[in-house]
Amino acid sequence: MARVLNQRVTWRLAAPIVVDGALVVFSVVASTLIWAGPQVHGQAAVLWVAAKMALLAVVCHLCLYYADLYDAQANGDSRDLLVRLMRSLGITSLLLAGVYAAVPALIIGRGVFPLAVGLILALVPVWRTGFDWVIDRVAPSERILIVGTRPAAVGLARELFERQRELGVRVVGFIDADPSRGHGRLSGGGVLGRIDEIPAIVAEHRIDRVVVTLEDARGKLPMADLLNIKLQGVRFDHLANVYEEFTGRIAVENLRPSWLIFSDGFNKPRRQVLTKRAMDLAAASVGLLIGAPLMGLVAAMVRLTSAGPVFYHQTRTGEGGRPFTVHKFRTMRTDAEVGTGPVWAAAADPRVTGIGGFLRRTRLDELPQLWNILCGDMSLVGPRPERPEFVRGLTEQIPFYGQRHSVKPGLTGWAQVRYTYGASVEDAMEKLQYDLFYIKNMSALLDLFIMFATVKTVLRRQGSR
Repeated sequence: MARVLNQRVTWRLAAPIVVDGALVVFSVVASTLIWAGPQVHGQAAVLWVAAKMALLAVVCHLCLYYADLYDAQANGDSRDLLVRLMRSLGITSLLLAGVYAAVPALIIGRGVFPLAVGLILALVPVWRTGFDWVIDRVAPSERILIVGTRPAAVGLARELFERQRELGVRVVGFIDADPSRGHGRLSGGGVLGRIDEIPAIVAEHRIDRVVVTLEDARGKLPMADLLNIKLQGVRFDHLANVYEEFTGRIAVENLRPSWLIFSDGFNKPRRQVLTKRAMDLAAASVGLLIGAPLMGLVAAMVRLTSAGPVFYHQTRTGEGGRPFTVHKFRTMRTDAEVGTGPVWAAAADPRVTGIGGFLRRTRLDELPQLWNILCGDMSLVGPRPERPEFVRGLTEQIPFYGQRHSVKPGLTGWAQVRYTYGASVEDAMEKLQYDLFYIKNMSALLDLFIMFATVKTVLRRQGSR
């Protein structure tokens, strides 16, 4: 097990990506050698063919990723895998057809791609079937005991239970620190005993890791016994750390300011700030330059399909709580909030114009925000900018909500690619947990990953309304 971007990455998650990539490369190389190998002579020709093979393999592997072949929760049985695989290869063929039509010199050989597709369709399902068999019958799982039955502990157990196959974990049960308080429905093995019984329970159930909710266990833990257990190889972790590791978000409920202060992260070195700003300037400049024709087309569509201005200007809350004006293409009627005041958009919102629905699903309505990035009001990646009217209420109802304004809001962000569109206080709470994770672990690498994932979110039309 390793940690990438401060998230748990097990061999169960990494193996499909690595092995599928290797099989794609093998299929492309084998097909090239069969169809075009005898025709290649000289070092320059070999290098040129290698570059064309790399293009084919990269496009194919990216299509596998965007078809959710590496999302364990999205994949079903072997039939579903085959359907997704065929769909991704079909998209690959369309993309390559466009590339080859534009640059015919990139074509390796007319029979290479069909043969490579055949090999991929034969190899990937076979290896995936064997891999699933190993996971279900042979692979060990980390056995976890949770000390505490508060909602945060139960929520973590529920998450781990739903993803136990891909994460390689199993919640064996709970320790009830306060039996008099009672608890709700528990995911896992239920309550196994009291705090003073932890040593015996760890030995009996072969526990690998003990996760402690300090609010439940503070002052009650048998420290001498737990030290002996730790020296025998059992891990002990705070629930907040484990929640962050497994879910990619920070649990706000029962979170103490001391954890935020003493945990790693939540710092913004000057070099990191300058690097992020340089990335923002470069991306916004290139985006405005390349996207100008598309933005002109969108502007014409808005103007021709509904009465009113092309652009929509609205006050949002930025870094440090300072207000700024965000710019977007208008997607609603001009009288959308007359009589109601500021309200969140709803599913199938009747205020959205015909073209507005399309612009929201494809995120094209947000292209003018590149100007906000260029001006320094926003960043390419960060928490979603909210309206001051909503911020005031959410700050009163949700602890630590104001901390999301310690960085610039973003055109995209960790919450935007990991959670659906939010239109309630509960949704705002969920998105805040992702935002805090981003702020804690902010880096250029995480920004690049989020931008890469944003493409998938846009293509699959997820999280828009």
